[in-house]
Amino acid sequence: MKPNYLIVLALSLLMISGFSSCKSKQKVSAKSEIGDIIEELPCENKGKSDKNYFRASAMSTSADLSLAKEKALLQAKQRLVTLINSNTKSVTDRYVNEREIGDASEFEQKFENMTREVADETINNIVVTCEKASVMDNGKYHGFIAIEVHRDDVLNGIDERISNDDRLQLDYDKKKFQEIFEEEMEQMAEERGY
Repeated sequence: MKPNYLIVLALSLLMISGFSSCKSKQKVSAKSEIGDIIEELPCENKGKSDKNYFRASAMSTSADLSLAKEKALLQAKQRLVTLINSNTKSVTDRYVNEREIGDASEFEQKFENMTREVADETINNIVVTCEKASVMDNGKYHGFIAIEVHRDDVLNGIDERISNDDRLQLDYDKKKFQEIFEEEMEQMAEERGY
């Protein structure tokens, strides 16, 4: 009687371990349905801004390699312009709040429009710091890119535009603006861990 008891116990343990291993296979297959999580994409680390450079990175997919790269470049440029506009908006807001300007809202509006134009023009001075590509099993390509522009290109563009606008020139203190701009760049670098 005892040998039958041991056989039943052994079979029960085998069945329990078999069921638990089936369950773990289901978890693995559920995980594979969402794909593998990528910690860092190619070129991503080269697309992080610091106190001296505005940087951006992007990835794009296409059936054509050159199109994948072009789409990635376009996305990176858009991100870079957005970053420059965001930073210069913060600088402009602080500058207007710290200075007594006759018609502050008009100055701020003109200044924001001008900085948007400068950001768009600055894109002509970008440097590609990383460019990579990969091909997937289905024949599609991934394009990865990182770009940067030096902060001085942005500051010089703003100074040049202001020197051509008599109304903005009246309320513009270059030294004060540059000081606030540098503080914002430092803060951006700290927020990104640099």
